[in-house]
Amino acid sequence: MVSVLTGGEASAQDVIQGGTDSGSALSRGMSTFWQYTGFSNITIGNIVMLLVGLFFIFLAIQFNYEPLLLVPIGTGIILGNIPFIEGFQIGIYEDGSVLNYLYFGVVKGIYPPLIFLGIGAMTDFSSLISNPRLMLLGAAAQIGVFGTFIGAMALGFEIHQAGAISIIGGADGPTAIFASSKLAPELIGSIAIAAYSYMALVPVIQPPIMKLMITKKERLIKMKPPRAVSKTEKILFPLIGMILTLFISPTALPLLGMLFFGNLMKECGVTDRLAETARTKLIDIVTILLGLTVGASTQASVFLTKESMMIFVLGAASFIVATAGGLLFAKIMNLFLKKENKINPLIGAAGVSAVPDSARVVQHEGLKSDPSNHLLMHAMAPNVSGVIGSAVAAGIMLSFLM
Repeated sequence: MVSVLTGGEASAQDVIQGGTDSGSALSRGMSTFWQYTGFSNITIGNIVMLLVGLFFIFLAIQFNYEPLLLVPIGTGIILGNIPFIEGFQIGIYEDGSVLNYLYFGVVKGIYPPLIFLGIGAMTDFSSLISNPRLMLLGAAAQIGVFGTFIGAMALGFEIHQAGAISIIGGADGPTAIFASSKLAPELIGSIAIAAYSYMALVPVIQPPIMKLMITKKERLIKMKPPRAVSKTEKILFPLIGMILTLFISPTALPLLGMLFFGNLMKECGVTDRLAETARTKLIDIVTILLGLTVGASTQASVFLTKESMMIFVLGAASFIVATAGGLLFAKIMNLFLKKENKINPLIGAAGVSAVPDSARVVQHEGLKSDPSNHLLMHAMAPNVSGVIGSAVAAGIMLSFLM
């Protein structure tokens, strides 16, 4: 068969040239593909943050440290530090990306009140109602908030940033996110990761402080069993608590309003379905979204800064101060109480609002000194009051700085 070609038959040079062009096109295609991969764009910062994310997941799985928080956050850190070329609406800081839409709930402070709704629906305030003076321990632990504010100012942070950073001292992740979304949105990632990290490390951070400040004799103090609390008291508590705390700190309305509303649904007896949804499905969904997006916000280029490192140092200091403040105030309270009414100072450590981990640490430390001394129910009183106290402290901070 004879081929009919324009201008005559193809020469060998044309065939070679065509093959060369194909090879060149393939080479350019492979080069372009490589440029779009994460391997081509990775930085040392990305590697560091990927290791941090893997470490968080390791702590959650191996040591059971706040797995419901650290697994989503650790995964989010990994997602946030996969290198990519901007412009494809992938990253959490790119307008129109899926992660950016989910992150909206963090930036605008939507997720924290929903978390508080779930916390309220799962919290039993009986121990606090039966012994209301233990609320003072939750208030005393808030010294960490105001101490951190002073420290942040001393390190050169702008006053609104210092106010946002200070809430880490309350050991309450949702409250810290809510406050930073109003005062310093640019620091949300650093503040949230610091707050949740120290919440997860409660079993590591608090025991040495407790051993240092509380004597063996004090550890052996046995407290009276909490009195029985009536259903009427349980219903009245969230109503009275809501009105009283919000009149003191109206700016905390989104947090405390939802906290007490959730508790009212739990205790009133006629909204069991709503309470069940709030303390299970709703809080689980919000926790997933919050943890994942907060983790993803830690892109190395944004997160690995001098300011972030200082926030972590301040966070550690504030947690130590808050724990020490609760323990010290418990010792001071005992100076004014009769022998039969004395409290075990260990429960002062539960004044930080890391619910219920700090109360569990108190229980564990109490049993180490006396296997028959159960402090969990007593510790829950300052623990839940710490949640209220941190929200009130955040509201006061917002009132002064917004």
